[in-house]
Amino acid sequence: MSGGFGRLYRGETTVDFYGRRRIGFFFSGALLLMTLASILFQGLNLGIDFKGGVAWEVPVTDTLTIDTAKEVLAQKGVDEKSAKFQVLSSSGDERVRIQAGDLEPSKVTEVKAALAAKAKVDAQDVSQASVSSTWGRSITNKAVRALLVFMLFVSFFISWRFEWRMALSAIIAMIHDVGVSVGVYSVLGLEVTPATVVAFLTILGFSLYDTIVVFDKVHENTSRFSGSRVSYGDIVNVSMNQVLMRSLNTSVAAVLPVVSLLVLGSGVFGAVALQEFAFALIVGLATGAYSSIFIAAPLLGMLKDRDPAYAPQKGHLSLGPEMAHLMATGAPAGRRGAAITRVADLGQEPAAAAVSAEAVLSHPPRPRKKGRR
Repeated sequence: MSGGFGRLYRGETTVDFYGRRRIGFFFSGALLLMTLASILFQGLNLGIDFKGGVAWEVPVTDTLTIDTAKEVLAQKGVDEKSAKFQVLSSSGDERVRIQAGDLEPSKVTEVKAALAAKAKVDAQDVSQASVSSTWGRSITNKAVRALLVFMLFVSFFISWRFEWRMALSAIIAMIHDVGVSVGVYSVLGLEVTPATVVAFLTILGFSLYDTIVVFDKVHENTSRFSGSRVSYGDIVNVSMNQVLMRSLNTSVAAVLPVVSLLVLGSGVFGAVALQEFAFALIVGLATGAYSSIFIAAPLLGMLKDRDPAYAPQKGHLSLGPEMAHLMATGAPAGRRGAAITRVADLGQEPAAAAVSAEAVLSHPPRPRKKGRR
């Protein structure tokens, strides 16, 4: 396997992630500003479980469909535009589920009777349920408490396993992921349900896993380069290039079953709850993979650049063949940089050029032959 993909697969790419960190920060900042503006001016489309309301389920007949159900609600003075309609299928039995906001008890009974008459069924065949907004608020409060406890536990664990700078970077990356995911729901006007809240909490687990994979490689390379005068930006760059393929593989492997859940669960079987859960997961998986590469690792590098051990090398980055030399030998190029560049100009890939230059420069000189007397 050769070429760019082969180098990516072997972890031999030399992309300057740390030097281009401002691009990722600017993009994420724009997304978060868009999220904040959308929430302030548009808000979130909260489902019936959070706003409270009433729901009816009516058997699907020749005379009752989603369109005719909308007509019934309009005739009874209920805003059909804010109501939610969906078809539920179970064992060959199809029912139309209608969700609306809070109504007077007399209006609820009136709508139920009208739906039964339209479907030409008994009123007993039309199920009715009221949902209090306090239940949704209770779920939200518990979710927020669980989120705070989770972040506190994560902070202690990463600080104990690695260091506090990594813990801070991971927490900021998780907040970024949740913020962007909520922003997508606000901008697109998607309904937020309890399944969405559960998906958002699940997102944190994947985001943390992807970030820990990157930090583990950074921690490993920190020990590897401890005796070399390299900047922490170099350590971040080398680690990111080495772990990039693994991060992409993890993300793809996680997205594929969620996509099948979205397509089969919602498209084939008509399970709306699966659709809501799967879509939120896909958004979270994408943002988690992005933040581990473009937010968490560069932010860690910026924090470590202030460390007295790395402050003298702050701002120095090994690029191209020099980074390949650093990856291959574990030492900065220094005076070998020119030799690496000359070997790379001959057509070899950067990693191979670094090894070839090292071999040439470290080869012992041939002993001189003694002349004849």
